[in-house]
Amino acid sequence: MSEFFAALSEHTFLQTALVAGLLASIGFGLMGTYVVVKRIAFLAGGIAHSVLGGMGAALYFGFDLLIGALAAAVVAALLIGWVRLRWQVQEDTLIGALWAIGMAVGILFIAKVPGYGTDLMSYLFGNILLVPAESLWFMGGLDVLLVVVVVAYRYQFLAVAFDEEHARLRDIPVTFFYLLLLVLVAVTVVLLIQVVGLILVLALLTLPAAVAGHYVHSLGAMMLLATLLGAAVSTLGLAVSYGPDLPAGPTIVLLAGGVYVVSALLMRALARRRARLSAIVVGTRRR
Repeated sequence: MSEFFAALSEHTFLQTALVAGLLASIGFGLMGTYVVVKRIAFLAGGIAHSVLGGMGAALYFGFDLLIGALAAAVVAALLIGWVRLRWQVQEDTLIGALWAIGMAVGILFIAKVPGYGTDLMSYLFGNILLVPAESLWFMGGLDVLLVVVVVAYRYQFLAVAFDEEHARLRDIPVTFFYLLLLVLVAVTVVLLIQVVGLILVLALLTLPAAVAGHYVHSLGAMMLLATLLGAAVSTLGLAVSYGPDLPAGPTIVLLAGGVYVVSALLMRALARRRARLSAIVVGTRRR
């Protein structure tokens, strides 16, 4: 890892990759928390994989891939949200169908593009080392949008995330804020695909927030801790992958997965210990 930090001051692409990871971590923390609390990881997965359709169309028509990804993510979020609200009985099947259709449309567009789409492959599998410097402004703008909307509507999102019926009784437009939440998740997906790729995006959208949920129960504290964990995992993943020349995106995800597994085992051990202590205390009182 010392080799990475020594090279960091010399190579601009490493500095850009580090900043990209830190910017994406804001999305991890903010929207990943809602995904975990609301238990909509499957919906987020449907949005993520539908993005391929927009990226393929953008590549075919000569537009910027990120613009195509953002447009497709927002459309997929609205469609999936509408499906979830209208057809809850068939929700899994319909979302799975949209997931598959989005990917199929993207593959068809890609097949009609002459040559080999190297840029698209980097979005699919992730290559944080190839993030262009100008994309940092795009990512920063999306981060600002996320922060502004989450802060402005924090109470509405809190009500929708934990108790939709109570939110309706308080005259909160649940449908609007639920769809807005999914659109923000879509924006976060676009942030993450540059770092870890479309295929691995769901892991970093959920794992840091899931680990944070082991230790804090306040939504704001969970967002902050998840953001810090995302930043730490992104930085450490870059450092670990640099020396042996490993793919940075999968390395970051494996580190996040390792942190989650260790945290889950630790919480399980603590729960068992508390249960044993409680049984001892109860047995002592009965004597």
